[in-house]
Amino acid sequence: MTAQIIETNSMPWETADVDAVTVDIIENALRNVREEMDAVLFRTAMSPGIREQGDCFPMVANKDGKMVVGQFGSFIHGFMEAYDGDIEEGDIILTNDPYMCNAAVSHLPDWIVLVPVFNNGRHIAWSAMFGHMSDNGGMVPGSIPIKAETIYQEGIRIPPTKLYKKGVLQEDILELILHNVRTTEWNRFDLNALVAACRTASKRCVEIAERFGDEVFQTTMQIMLDRNLEAMRAIIQMFVPEEPSYFEDFVCDDGVGKGPYKIACTMWREGDVAIFDFEGTDPQAKSSINFYMNEEMFKMFFGSFTINLFDPHILFNDGFYELVDVRIPQGSLLKPNFPAALSGRTHALGRIFDVMGGVLGQGAPDAMNAAGFSDSPHLFYSGYDKKGEWFQLFQIGFGGIPGRPAGDGPDGHSLWPGFTNVPNEFIEAYFPLRIVKYEPIADSGGAGLHRGGNGLSVAYEFLVDGDIAIHDDRWLTYPWGVRGGDPGMRSTKRIERADGTEEWLPAKCDGVKVKEGDVLYFNTWGGGGWGNPLERDADLVAFDARRGVVSSDGAQRYGVVIAADGSVDTGATEKLRAEMAASKVDTGLFSRGGTIEEIKARSMEETHLPAPEAP
Repeated sequence: MTAQIIETNSMPWETADVDAVTVDIIENALRNVREEMDAVLFRTAMSPGIREQGDCFPMVANKDGKMVVGQFGSFIHGFMEAYDGDIEEGDIILTNDPYMCNAAVSHLPDWIVLVPVFNNGRHIAWSAMFGHMSDNGGMVPGSIPIKAETIYQEGIRIPPTKLYKKGVLQEDILELILHNVRTTEWNRFDLNALVAACRTASKRCVEIAERFGDEVFQTTMQIMLDRNLEAMRAIIQMFVPEEPSYFEDFVCDDGVGKGPYKIACTMWREGDVAIFDFEGTDPQAKSSINFYMNEEMFKMFFGSFTINLFDPHILFNDGFYELVDVRIPQGSLLKPNFPAALSGRTHALGRIFDVMGGVLGQGAPDAMNAAGFSDSPHLFYSGYDKKGEWFQLFQIGFGGIPGRPAGDGPDGHSLWPGFTNVPNEFIEAYFPLRIVKYEPIADSGGAGLHRGGNGLSVAYEFLVDGDIAIHDDRWLTYPWGVRGGDPGMRSTKRIERADGTEEWLPAKCDGVKVKEGDVLYFNTWGGGGWGNPLERDADLVAFDARRGVVSSDGAQRYGVVIAADGSVDTGATEKLRAEMAASKVDTGLFSRGGTIEEIKARSMEETHLPAPEAP
């Protein structure tokens, strides 16, 4: 199967001669198009997840579907291979089903809109964007059921469908889809916003093509792709060794008592091509933590990771894809067999970035990061307010970014660079809850020459009875440190009930009943530390202590003794550092906090939760 583009102008394409100034003008115009897509979306969407948090991913691709500008890479290739039908001018495609588009999206709450761009009957580009919808139907509000065993339990599956045919909205299809979700109004507005953003991009592409000519527009996009190809070729040659390197990391549990689940990766280079082989990854889970990772998607992750690490000024696009070979075993956690549940794929998706850091860092240890906030912890709160109206909150939590060669990891940040937090004032204005605490957790970042960023403690007081669900990870395994840096602190979730009792919650749970006056302490994990903590400037440790991001006791992890006035006790510090240096154990490149067996043994003591059984 493959999609067929129907053009009314079949004039053959020719390569144009384009000077450097024109390339720069068009490149910057396309960069602005990508920014304008976000601006349109954020100003017209309704749900806080998209409007405030920015849980969306825009792009503009050339006529072959290769992303030229965007956030995290092209998903058109998988769609084009899977879609069996004609595509005409004015069509707008909607889908959310990973199994129907070769995992162009990876779980059902992500709705993707794809728009073919035509100019005078010629297909010249694509615009596309997907956004995380507040609800997709299914077993639980928010549509990420932990106990789901098949995708049929996760809500409405939308195969690649023409939402618009030749510019005409298919209203019956739209109403059928919206009839199956709990947040009908939000989904309608968010979907319209996705369409508006893609249409805006399409209009701008046509304007560029009309100003410079179709051939100049196409040739320039190819030049932009070629630039990326050559930049990534150099990066791969420098940092991907020919000798295989191996790394593994874990998703802590599956929400139904099993874990941890191993993600294994072996990397090596053959000529210009970097090869990533995920053989050894655990088989697919029975619950919803499976991540259907399209090979093109991993290439996208790899490109984004390496460009941001080595040279953020390189324009990220799909030009380098031929330089990466990805091998994922069928039936594994990363390529489950249909109809495996997929909604909780966030944990494995995020952990891929730690795996990439670990496997790449072995070839360039001076340039690698520690493990950090490799997830998007979800909180759902739903029910009926005191007016009897349904409410449904979906929010993504932030945590500690890892220590890095360039310095400390930021406190309380997102895995995704473009995400922002939902302002507390917004939450309190629109939902029946109160934020009674929002602050970094001192000492939760791993100690190091460059410390890991701290996790956040956010306390939510519920103002009406309702249900909550939590989707989080790194409660069992630690965010590892590197080059002598310590691991970060693990995550915890705790409820103080209005009746005075206390309850520790699993990192993955749904259908938890809360009463008016209950307070949830949603504590996220810190980033791992980078480098020997004893080499950190003692005055900087004291400064961190005065700011409250390191405690006085926590300063002693760096061998620093804080005096009563907040300054460094120089004599005591020198003595303590000498003692710690003499007894310090070399953990090698990675500091994981022990073996899996040792970590499990400490589970109840440190997290108040029993260790999961082996899958």
